[in-house]
Amino acid sequence: MKFLLDAEQRLFGDTLHKLLAEAGTPAVIRDWAAGTREPGLALWRSLADAGVLAVAVPESAGGAGPLPVELVTAFHELGRHAVPGPYAETVAVAALLDRLDLLDGLGAVADDRLIGPAGEWSEGKWSEGVAEGRTVASLALPPAMPYALDADAADIVLLVDGDELRAGVPGEARSSLDPARRLFTVTGGDVLASGPAVRAAAEAAYDMGALACAAQLVGVGRALLDVSVAYATTRRQFGRPIGEFQAIKHHLANALVGLEYARPLVHGAALAHGSPDFPRDVSAAKVAASEAAYAVAKIALQVHGAIGYTDEYDPSLWIRKARALRSAWGSPAAHRARVIAALT
Repeated sequence: MKFLLDAEQRLFGDTLHKLLAEAGTPAVIRDWAAGTREPGLALWRSLADAGVLAVAVPESAGGAGPLPVELVTAFHELGRHAVPGPYAETVAVAALLDRLDLLDGLGAVADDRLIGPAGEWSEGKWSEGVAEGRTVASLALPPAMPYALDADAADIVLLVDGDELRAGVPGEARSSLDPARRLFTVTGGDVLASGPAVRAAAEAAYDMGALACAAQLVGVGRALLDVSVAYATTRRQFGRPIGEFQAIKHHLANALVGLEYARPLVHGAALAHGSPDFPRDVSAAKVAASEAAYAVAKIALQVHGAIGYTDEYDPSLWIRKARALRSAWGSPAAHRARVIAALT
């Protein structure tokens, strides 16, 4: 499938790329990993002003969406610049609350209100907060996602426990392969909603989060390929650039092929949003994007040598993120199983 963005979608992606290129994301990533949140949250607000989160929130709740193609365009750039923070989780929570709000007979505690940090936000106002970048959210969906990403930086943490949606209470932090990703255990607090509709809403949220993660992976892979090609043209061995050696060329060509196969699957899944095929297509996209980005990360490390994993060298931030995102929002094996189940 040949997928082409229209002029407005290309402009959206180019605008985000320019914004992030000027933001100095490697320094933001290192600050986030060290526990200094303000630079990352300032970037969060700038991206929200550019519409990154608004495309995930329905117009009725103060957003501009849901616009899944624009969403994957945005998350491609987030991955390309390795932006830290629970962006996919916030998008998933927006989908979760939207799905529950559209279903009849589903209540929440405190007179159908979800209480935010100010103790005053209704569900609708909370959604507006997401669209405007005032609210950061995290989410745990066990057993597939037992931990909540960056729960210490989130304004609201949610936990889906079977057929119950609960306020999440963050517990112990777990380290990740990516130092800029802190995973927290979550226990259930107040029941915010219950019933079979919660499980269906959680499935919809999972699909949106997995789609966003797949787009991030393609962006991470693209950035690693670009920096590896650039390095291969300047690093000299035996009197010539290493990029002139056939073995290096083959590695980089294989990396490009993998990404070019994954990218249309991600956009195809975005186009399937709202159809019965959406979960299947999301899983296919997540498998392809996970494997492609992880393969590029390994090739990037081989091309760069040991310097590629040095903390002080920026590409190491992307290499580690590729490995962490490979299993985030469902491993390739789990998503392959979903595709097989949908086809049988």
